[in-house]
Amino acid sequence: MSNPDHIRNIHRINRIMGQLKGVEKMIVEKKYCMDILQQTRAVSSAIKSLENNILNKHIDHCVTDAIKKNNKDKNEKISEIQDLLKKINA
Repeated sequence: MSNPDHIRNIHRINRIMGQLKGVEKMIVEKKYCMDILQQTRAVSSAIKSLENNILNKHIDHCVTDAIKKNNKDKNEKISEIQDLLKKINA
């Protein structure tokens, strides 16, 4: 089984890196705290969107493929997702 292609997420990563550079600049320029925090929330939201996109692709590709093929790894794939969700919700 091959891993899914995540190359389309590169633009999201570049945007996140740009947002982080913007936060860095705001800190260096001693901008107002609440303005900086607003930008860090935007970065967090963008990262969460990236994570959701990758997780959805994992479910659509890796997990679904293991289930269709009745692969022995299907239980492991499901456990990985359950563990991840526990960490997210902790």
